[in-house]
Amino acid sequence: MPVQIGAPTHDFSDPTGLLSDCHRRIEMFLGSLDAVARGIDHPLSDEAIRALDSALRYFREAAPKHISDEEESLFPRLRQVHHPDLQSALTRLDLLEEEHRQAAPLHAEIERLGQRCLSTGGLSPEEAEAFRKAVATLVSMYQQHISVEDGLVFPLAARLLSQTDKAAIANEMATRRKVRLVTGIPHI
Repeated sequence: MPVQIGAPTHDFSDPTGLLSDCHRRIEMFLGSLDAVARGIDHPLSDEAIRALDSALRYFREAAPKHISDEEESLFPRLRQVHHPDLQSALTRLDLLEEEHRQAAPLHAEIERLGQRCLSTGGLSPEEAEAFRKAVATLVSMYQQHISVEDGLVFPLAARLLSQTDKAAIANEMATRRKVRLVTGIPHI
């Protein structure tokens, strides 16, 4: 059984809750990248090396699944709902998808420079500055992005999507993670 630290997490019966939980992990790993970026001019401690490696792995492996959850599962279903309360959120979906595309080269730059730091033990002053700028830009982008999704999109989706749509989204999310759902309970 996994160890839970902090606030309770959601399960597949609440796919928008799971997406919001993922945002907490994104924020945590962005915090790790930001802390590493502040000290990237000096040799990294063992703790900073582990934090950098974990954050890079998270954004390389888990974050793309989250984007697919939104762009392939949630957003298309929201676009099919015709409800006046949803209209303001629908105008934001294209922008949210564009922000995902804008974040991709920043993630690639952070991955490239982070891997270089891990393999060589450091970065040149120019590389360190590029790493700091990419991390700062990504942190700023995600703050706004997550605010819109957690504050507007996810609550409306939780309220307005049918149970059938929520179950389909949960099933697609589980499939992306190679988890089998049986009556809404994940089985690995």
